[in-house]
Amino acid sequence: MKNKAPVKIAITGAAGRVAYDLLFQIASGAMLGPNTLVELRLLDLPATMTELEGRAMELHDCAFKTLDHVETGSDAKTMFDGVNFALLVAGKPRKAGMDRSDLLRDNGALFKLQGEALNDVAADDVKVLVTGNPANTNCAIASAHAPDIPKEQFSALTRLDHDRAIHRLGKKLNVNVSSVTHMSIWGNHSSTMFPDIFHAEVDGENAWEQIDDMDWLVNKYLPDVANRGSTIISKRGSSSAASAANATLSAMRDWSCGTSGEWVSMSVATDGSYGVPEGLYCSFPVTVDANGNYHVVEGIKHNEFAQARISMSVQELVSEHEAIKSLGLI
Repeated sequence: MKNKAPVKIAITGAAGRVAYDLLFQIASGAMLGPNTLVELRLLDLPATMTELEGRAMELHDCAFKTLDHVETGSDAKTMFDGVNFALLVAGKPRKAGMDRSDLLRDNGALFKLQGEALNDVAADDVKVLVTGNPANTNCAIASAHAPDIPKEQFSALTRLDHDRAIHRLGKKLNVNVSSVTHMSIWGNHSSTMFPDIFHAEVDGENAWEQIDDMDWLVNKYLPDVANRGSTIISKRGSSSAASAANATLSAMRDWSCGTSGEWVSMSVATDGSYGVPEGLYCSFPVTVDANGNYHVVEGIKHNEFAQARISMSVQELVSEHEAIKSLGLI
């Protein structure tokens, strides 16, 4: 391993709590494995540079065998230069008095700049994962401003929704989460996303056939998964951090190393499949091959209820796409 060039990984919002939980896992080899050296690029605002220097010191003090070096900085082009992976964690949170157009405008400007920087200096094989909300639409903005990077090399995070959906299903059937497979999140990373338990499996058997309870689905399961983030905020006074970091890590690890045929949820560039308009980043069930290429699962047939829920979430994506067009962000 000492003779191999390190893989360069950039993390935006690196002074934030999500990044703090993420950085040490990446440095330990949890993302790319124990035989891959990594160089971390920590990007955040100029005012956070002292904090980032402290984080870099902590990372080096762990003496991770897979950590080659840590760079810190506030200039996107410098931090993105030659990177193979970009985890775009930063995003301005929505505050009281802001509507969704305010959030789209403010975060859109940031992701426009980051897309342009990635386009100019990132490695040709760069994979870009957007965690900062509204993730799907921010991903579309970044991709639109990186025309030289294939759209398939961008993705938005719906893995946290996926993991939450698995946990709640496992709890309902009193099984360990390892028993749950073929889970999928459809649509937008928002309260409208649809966790499809009609095609999920538990211990190799169809999950819905083991439940068959529409009242529970409509009034318990779907609201619990959709509102889990808000519930956590009400309990701890701030948004999900460790779970968001874990989902970001898991999503990029699977996108890099493959899923061995198992379904995972990724928001990816649409091509008209399943009736979703082209030009969006929408969540689908995918598999990832050993070369790190994702493939949307084909041939899924939705019942009327599921299709209505998916269509509602897709329409939200369309509305957001129209909004960023009107704001001149794409």
